[in-house]
Amino acid sequence: MLRRLTGCILLACAPLALAQSVDGDFVVGDIRVEGLQRISEGTVYNYLPVNIGDRLDARRAQEALRALFATGFFRDIELRRDGGTLVVAVLERPSIESFEITGNKDIKTEDLQKSLRNVGLATGKTFDRSVLEEVRGYLTDQYYSRGKYAVRVEPQVEEVPGNKVRVKIAIVEGKRARIRQINIVGNTRWSDEDLHDELKLRTPGWLSWYKQNDRYSRESLQGDLETLQSWYQDRGYADFEIESTQVALAPARDDVFITVNVREGEVYTVGEVRLAGTLKVPEAELRGLLQVQTGQTWSRKLITQTEELLKLRLGVEGYAFTKIDPVPQPGSGEHVLNLTFFVEPGNRTYVRRINFENTSAVDDEVLRRELRQMEGSYLSNALLDRSKERLQRLPYIEKVEYETTPVPGTPDLVDVDFNITEGLPGQFSGGIGYSESQSLMLNGSFVHSNFMGTGERLAVELLSGRYSKSYSIMHTDPYRNVHGLSRSIGIQFRDVTQFVSAASDFSTRTMSASLEYGYPLTEFQGLRFGIVPQRSDLIVTETGSAREAVYWVRHNGNPYQRQITNEGIDPITGDPITITTNLYGTRFDTYELLVGWYFDSRNRAIFADRGMRHSLSISGAAPGSEVEYFVVNYEYLQLVPLWRRWTLALGAELGYGDGYGDTTALPPYRQFFGGGPDSVRGFQESRLGPKDSFGNPYGGNLKVFGRAELVFPMPEKWRASARASLFFDIGNVFQQGDGVSFVGKDRTTPVDYSFDYNELKQAVGVAVQWMAPLGIFRFSFAVPLNSSSGDALHYADETEGFQFTIGSAF
Repeated sequence: MLRRLTGCILLACAPLALAQSVDGDFVVGDIRVEGLQRISEGTVYNYLPVNIGDRLDARRAQEALRALFATGFFRDIELRRDGGTLVVAVLERPSIESFEITGNKDIKTEDLQKSLRNVGLATGKTFDRSVLEEVRGYLTDQYYSRGKYAVRVEPQVEEVPGNKVRVKIAIVEGKRARIRQINIVGNTRWSDEDLHDELKLRTPGWLSWYKQNDRYSRESLQGDLETLQSWYQDRGYADFEIESTQVALAPARDDVFITVNVREGEVYTVGEVRLAGTLKVPEAELRGLLQVQTGQTWSRKLITQTEELLKLRLGVEGYAFTKIDPVPQPGSGEHVLNLTFFVEPGNRTYVRRINFENTSAVDDEVLRRELRQMEGSYLSNALLDRSKERLQRLPYIEKVEYETTPVPGTPDLVDVDFNITEGLPGQFSGGIGYSESQSLMLNGSFVHSNFMGTGERLAVELLSGRYSKSYSIMHTDPYRNVHGLSRSIGIQFRDVTQFVSAASDFSTRTMSASLEYGYPLTEFQGLRFGIVPQRSDLIVTETGSAREAVYWVRHNGNPYQRQITNEGIDPITGDPITITTNLYGTRFDTYELLVGWYFDSRNRAIFADRGMRHSLSISGAAPGSEVEYFVVNYEYLQLVPLWRRWTLALGAELGYGDGYGDTTALPPYRQFFGGGPDSVRGFQESRLGPKDSFGNPYGGNLKVFGRAELVFPMPEKWRASARASLFFDIGNVFQQGDGVSFVGKDRTTPVDYSFDYNELKQAVGVAVQWMAPLGIFRFSFAVPLNSSSGDALHYADETEGFQFTIGSAF
């Protein structure tokens, strides 16, 4: 306003300056500009609406002054005549040599500089003092809206040589005003306590330092007023009204007193519910979507839900911009309102083009094959939402948003722009170490879910030590053909010798290849099938290995025996002796077949907050293999949105396996293990369940795990990269059947590890997951609820409160 006022004063004075400086009309023979320092003569000539040869009179001179003042470059302008020459004498505004903002904490400096640059306050810009005063008022209003009423904004201007100034804005923010009292006046049906519980703003409490809900801001109050309005109207008070709101400040401007005056009105019920307008869909189908029914208490929430459902249904037919207008009318009885939903679908809208923004590492084809909304077809909000979810479920996509833009000149065409936030496509890790048992150890892994931008997954892993070696490579093509057939191929070699570890002596060498296909049946479910040829060689010792492993090795596959001799020293006499060890081994080839079914409706692959996942698989060695067995696995995950981004996550894992034919039991390396971050937290990893004759985990052929997690709402900037929760875990592994016999701590008495509900271990705790460049870091602290201290026959449970892993997220 000050800027406009200054301009008006200057323009009003222009005719006077003209009358004093220009003597009558004349033809301009030449034009001379005086007083320029930074502005070029060409710039003045460009804005000056007078040319050589024009007749200059009072009206034309006034127009010239207005045009030059409008540029904002000059503080003063004078037009005068020097013979036949028009002299334009100007006094330039100073330029800003430097611009600085200090004292701001609530508002980021870069945000302030960006806003102020748009109004001309920035280094190198022309300085206008009236703009500085406007900015002072703008900043004061911004801090007022954040509840800081004691703020002081002090502009400082220092003139420097060369017609330049240094501008500094010093801000003293002061304390944020705290709410001392909230009064609601006019409520008779509901108590103050009931209404205060619905508001976010509160008077100071013991958690206010964390929630910061005692800090007043205009936006927070407006949100609470809308909440109060909705709360009443959801309970039948259709004519509820907030008559006025008063906000008073204490003299020190650090305490706020809020008074809200309300008129509750009467409770209404719903009379007739009608549909009107152009329906485009059979009325009976739309009526099935109505959440508001005759006889119900009036509810704004149900009316809004009905609007959204009607829009969604018509959006499926291409009427993406349908307008639904719910109109209440007096009904036949007292306090009864009829309700009519007027439907205005508009024109059917078609998609001209679909664009992807902010994508640099992903091929366009990789994204387009996830779309369910097609170019050239009519616009469907349901298909757009589904396309968004499918894109978000890609492991290398962090966040997806979309917007529709009308095509100019064509009311029935839109462009769809997907704004993609790319995540980390892969992880790489490696290391080198040394230990007395393993000597030099090398390890490394490389996992890339978007290899070369193709959307294909490549995983390479290696571990090389003296007694432990593992190498594997796996490649997955998620779209082998246009029908969505996926293919995974891999090879693996594993050689683990435990003869030098604290575990029971056992050596496992396996070489395998794998081929697996996945075929989608519907949008959310599909089938998996594959084959894994494998050659295995297992070796145990007569005295150092668990009796359970020795029995399996000597009675399955193609058993063999050999002796090894080592030179040693007699511990008593000190004489050299020869030590002979009997080794038992078995070699066998298997052709493991896999058939599976999955259902997945989660809204994203990592940190999903709604949807479910089921996975059922049956695998086993084909009949005729040298070892015959089968394994059945089932996994379940349900994500239930609760309130204000709180989410309940429920999960379960069940598994069972056994040998068949002449095979006595599952191979030891196919047993299930329990305990740790992936099963029951609070217990050491893989230490639950059956113990072998040396007290080490042997695993079981039955697993039962369940979990419930209450996931906390996270701030917007962390929502896609972190998650925190409270959890309850339950589960254990068991040995069903008589394929494996176990003994107790005395190595003699048989013990039974078959399923027992009382043996399901339980734990509660808190967990944090964080997506980092190396993978997803998972931290948890758990308290076991029913750990066993053991007895003369049974081993004690091995617990562990704090656990940390790098892996996947639910």
